Amino acid sequence: MPPQADAGTIAGTLDGDVTPDNPGLDAASLFGGGKPVILQVIPTLVTGGAERGCIDMAAAIQRAGGTAIVVSAGGQMARELDRYGAKHIQLPVQSKNPLTMRRNAARLTDIIKQHGVDLIHARSRAPAWSAYWASKRADIPFVTTFHAPYNFKGRVKKWYNSVMAKADRIIAVSGFVYEHVATEYGVGADRLRLIHRGVDVDIMSPDKVTQARMAQLIQQWRLPEDQRIVLLPGRLTRWKGQGVLIEAISRLGRSDVRAVLVGDEQGRDHYRQELEDHIRRLNLGGQVTIAGHCNDMAAAYMLSDVVVNASIEPEAFGRVIAEAQAMGRPVIVSDLGAVKETVINGETGLVVPPNDPDALAGAIRAALDLDPLQRQAVGLDGMRHVRANFTKAGMCAATLAVYAELLG
Repeated sequence: MPPQADAGTIAGTLDGDVTPDNPGLDAASLFGGGKPVILQVIPTLVTGGAERGCIDMAAAIQRAGGTAIVVSAGGQMARELDRYGAKHIQLPVQSKNPLTMRRNAARLTDIIKQHGVDLIHARSRAPAWSAYWASKRADIPFVTTFHAPYNFKGRVKKWYNSVMAKADRIIAVSGFVYEHVATEYGVGADRLRLIHRGVDVDIMSPDKVTQARMAQLIQQWRLPEDQRIVLLPGRLTRWKGQGVLIEAISRLGRSDVRAVLVGDEQGRDHYRQELEDHIRRLNLGGQVTIAGHCNDMAAAYMLSDVVVNASIEPEAFGRVIAEAQAMGRPVIVSDLGAVKETVINGETGLVVPPNDPDALAGAIRAALDLDPLQRQAVGLDGMRHVRANFTKAGMCAATLAVYAELLG
């Protein structure tokens, strides 16, 4: 297992909101008497795992008594920063235009000087170039997070990606990503840290979901009461494997099962139409629902009998599967990427070959046929597994420990 950042006992102090009664960890003890100003840079704050991690860390920094600043091109998630007292500065850091990136570097340098920034943390490649140049000009530590094993087909693209490996500390969100960074960019354990993405177990907790919330989704999605629900959460894109699940439902041959595809098409209207045509060809109109975006994923997990990841390309982490286990749901995952790190095969879920509808259908059948005691045991094992290894508090604590390494 790659070396992980030493979170110490920080995680226990990070749960809950910042209030006068819950000020969070004392930064003086963590950072040797200082109260650091941490600047995170991310393309946008629209939606996604990287964006959620950025917001979570801003809250953790504020809880620890530091000052959190986020620079992005904006988005609806930026409003969440106000809740934690963090500052948002809008710049076009999503741009890949070299001139804009240079201008962004100059603006970031000004922000560093104006706000007394102690460390800069970049979460994507285009803003990472600007942050890297700014960190050199201001002579402050530079941190990056590899949220994925960025693809490259030539030397130019690999050079573009390589900025993420230039940092004083590089965070990989899974062991799968860690090995990619170590192998492809030659980064050693002196700079590379494994910090798994984390689930907010205060939100993803079965006892927090009311019957009313579940009933609202049942009505919204028009789900019948006599069908078992197989949930596939993930944006509508081909590599997420929605088509594989549709084929598996067809081969399962059970009218008491309904697949619900939850996720935004994000402009991929052609792919959604392709899925709808596929459903019609297989005569599965009564067994597959394309639900679109969902604002209450905790309730969606609670409605499900089994949660599926059918990806046909490797996942960098697979947050929805960790969330589903936190909610006590049996899970099925493709044997690709990092999801194998989050699932204990045969205990918290099942691992199947990718792009294999027959194998997926068999695993769905096995999961649905669990008796109540078996289902309870799988659910409890999954909840314990996530709470021991993949919590938001643990992720934030380990990242704060990386900052403390550099700030001393």
